[in-house]
Amino acid sequence: MFFEQFYDQNLAQTSYMVGCQKTNEAIIIDPARILDDYEAVASREGLTITHVAETHIHADFASGLRDVAKRFDAKVFVSDEGGDDWTYENVPANTTFLTEGDSIHVGNVELKVIHTPGHTPESISFLLTDHGGESSVPMGIFTGDFVFVGDIGRPDLLEEAAHMAGTTEIGANDMFASLQKLADLPDFIQVWPGHGAGSACGKSLGAVPLSTLGYERHNNWAFQITNKDAFVKELTSDQPEPPLYFAQMKQVNKTGLPRFEVKDIEVGTPTELVGQVFDLRDRETFCKGFIKGSINIPYNSKFLQFIGWFIDYDAPMTVITDPAHAVQLQKDLASIGYDDLQLIVPSDQVDSYVNDSYESVSPESFVQNYTDKNILDVRTTAEYNDGHLENATHIHYGHLQNSHIPFAKDDNIFVHCQSGVRSAIAMSVLRKLGYTNVFNVSSGYNGISAALN
Repeated sequence: MFFEQFYDQNLAQTSYMVGCQKTNEAIIIDPARILDDYEAVASREGLTITHVAETHIHADFASGLRDVAKRFDAKVFVSDEGGDDWTYENVPANTTFLTEGDSIHVGNVELKVIHTPGHTPESISFLLTDHGGESSVPMGIFTGDFVFVGDIGRPDLLEEAAHMAGTTEIGANDMFASLQKLADLPDFIQVWPGHGAGSACGKSLGAVPLSTLGYERHNNWAFQITNKDAFVKELTSDQPEPPLYFAQMKQVNKTGLPRFEVKDIEVGTPTELVGQVFDLRDRETFCKGFIKGSINIPYNSKFLQFIGWFIDYDAPMTVITDPAHAVQLQKDLASIGYDDLQLIVPSDQVDSYVNDSYESVSPESFVQNYTDKNILDVRTTAEYNDGHLENATHIHYGHLQNSHIPFAKDDNIFVHCQSGVRSAIAMSVLRKLGYTNVFNVSSGYNGISAALN
C-alpha cells in the first residue's frame, strides 16, 4: 500500500493519497482545490488517481472534489448521511453516496464508512484495511474533522458561521455518540485527521500530523469526559471565532465551484482601481503611506487566515504586491474559493495613489493616563477574557466592518491586539470606515502589560 499526507500550512489543512501498489490505483481523501501536488506524487509513484472521497462538506477551504473528478476522471464518493440539507449537489452522475457500513475499494485497499456526525450532520470517517498487505485488521482511520490530535471537531460552525440556529447543541450531542463508535477499535489504530494546529475547526489542535487511537484515549480531553452534559458544556465553550468566509465555503463546497485555472492578471497603475483593494505590503511600510479604503493584509503564512475575514465574494479584487506573486496568489485565493483577482498594482509603483497614513504609539506612551483614553481591543474573545484593560471596548478585528463601534469618527482611538499584527489590519479597516484619529499601540497587549508592570 502507498500512503502520503499533504499538508497546507496556510490553512492547517490535511489531505491524503492512498494507493494499491498491486493495481496502481489511488484515492485522494479530502482534496484541496489545487491539484498539482497530487498529480506529481501519483506520477512519481506510477499511480493512477481513480477515486476521490470526502469526509464532509468543508467550511474552511475550497474543496477539490469535483476538480479531481474532471481532471483525472476519478470516481467520486461522498456522504449520504445527515438528511436532504446535507446532500452534495452538481457531482458526476456516477457518484457513489455513502452510508454507515459501506466500503470503498481501491484495488486491495478497503475504506469502511463510519457515520461520525457532530462537527456536521453528514460527517463520515474511513477505516482503512490493507488487504493487499495480507492484513485482516484495520490500520488507521481518516477522521476528517471528527477527531484531531488532542482535540475534536467543533459542533458550532453551522450556527456561528452559517447561522443555523440550534445546531450547536445537536452537534455536540451527536459528537458524544460518535466517539462511542470508536470504543471497540484497538489502540494501535492510527488517527489521520483533517487539520492541525492553527485551524479554526477546533480550539486546541495539536501540531503533530498524526496519532493513534490509544494515544488519544490517554491524552485527548474528549476521551476523558464520560458524562454527556459535562462533555457538551466543554465542547461548546471557548471555541475561536470562525472567519466570515466559512459560510461561503459551506455553500460552494455543497454546490460546487468552477474548475480552477491560472489566468493572466493585469499588472499596472490604471486611473481607477478595480473593486475591493487589498494592500499586501508589510505593516511597517503600509502605515507610512497607503490608499485610503485599502485593507492591509501582509502576504505571509497568515495571509489566508486574515483575508478570509474581509473578502467580498461578489466583487472583483485589486492587490498591491510584487507581480511575481501572481500565480501563487491566485492559487492561494482559490483555496478559499475566490477566483476574481483582476489587477495587481506593483508595490514599488503605489506612490501615485497614496492618500493616507497612520501613526503608532509605544506602550510606554500609551499607558500614561490610559484610563482616560478611548481603547479598542481587537483580539479574540478568549484573549480578551484572559485579561484586558477595564476601560477597553472589545470588537474582534474581523468583525469591525459589520459591528457598531461606539466612538465618533473624529475621536482619538487607541487600537491594540496581542502583539501588534492584527491591530495593524484593524487600523486599515478603521481608516476605510472613516475614523480619522486612530493610533496603533505597538506590541499590543503584551507591550501594554509589560509597561504597566
